[in-house]
Amino acid sequence: MRASKWLLAAFSLSVLAGAVQAADEVVVYSSRIDELIKPVFDAYTEKTGVKVKFITDREAPLMARIKAEGENTPADLLLTVDGGNLWQAEQMGLLQPLQSSIIDADIPPQYRSSTGAWTGLSLRARTIVYSPERVEPEELSTYEALADEQWEGRLCLRTSKKVYNQSLTATLLEVHGPEKTEEILKGWINNLATDVFADDNSVIQAVDAGQCDVGIVNTYYYGRLHQQNPKLRAKLFWPNQQDRGVHVNLSGIGLTKHAPHPEAAQKLVEWMTTPEAQSIFAGANKEFPANPKVKPSDEVASWGEFKADTIPVEVAGRRQAEAIRLMDRVGWN
Repeated sequence: MRASKWLLAAFSLSVLAGAVQAADEVVVYSSRIDELIKPVFDAYTEKTGVKVKFITDREAPLMARIKAEGENTPADLLLTVDGGNLWQAEQMGLLQPLQSSIIDADIPPQYRSSTGAWTGLSLRARTIVYSPERVEPEELSTYEALADEQWEGRLCLRTSKKVYNQSLTATLLEVHGPEKTEEILKGWINNLATDVFADDNSVIQAVDAGQCDVGIVNTYYYGRLHQQNPKLRAKLFWPNQQDRGVHVNLSGIGLTKHAPHPEAAQKLVEWMTTPEAQSIFAGANKEFPANPKVKPSDEVASWGEFKADTIPVEVAGRRQAEAIRLMDRVGWN
């Protein structure tokens, strides 16, 4: 009998110890690669003692995995890129609201879900890249103007299959409506210098090499290439400064619906919106901090200040399907 009681007590203690240990760690499913998130999580562990385990993959497989795991998911948080992806995760029922006055104070509302399901952590502008050898900055003005005849045979674009272009198109739909947006996209396609590219790096390199004169890219791709090649000639231009501003999207994070450790996960997210974490997280990928009180890195700041579009980023998700249909209709492959 004593032996049985001892075994029962030992088992109970082991279960309790396991629960305590589990509470001291947070599990993150992330579509950002290891080198971009590990420094942030390492800093949090050093500061708090809480371990952060993370699994990296593309956003679609991660969301499918969370859905398949259901109530048994080990994932506390989903970290991914683009408001369109975060909105999609929310619509799939994968997330639950983050109710936090800290997050609300640190991150502007246009970079958060209106339901509290997710928040942005870093920003990237999708802007115009141009050749200073063949284009004067005064010739540039807006995204829409790239559809004008003067850019015929001079424009390079990335494939429409990437969510970044889908989100840009979704915001054009929000501003202009379907008919005008279709006219703009047709102008872009008509002005292409060559077939669309698979990634933004190729667009920038094509502009730099003279294959085209202008393109549309995310700023952090430019930062990466410029670091690799300081002699890069292509430059960035901030469009739409006389009206709504530059299209901005984000990397963001959401609390999973069946998070095993929701309180510990929320504390991690709250810390990630603070100046200490924002500098690490945004700086690792040459992005802009989502917290406006935090300055970007010196390199990012050197690109110049700009007025950003204030359209809520979740619009990119809400109008994503409509954007994809329109891009298909105009022949943007």
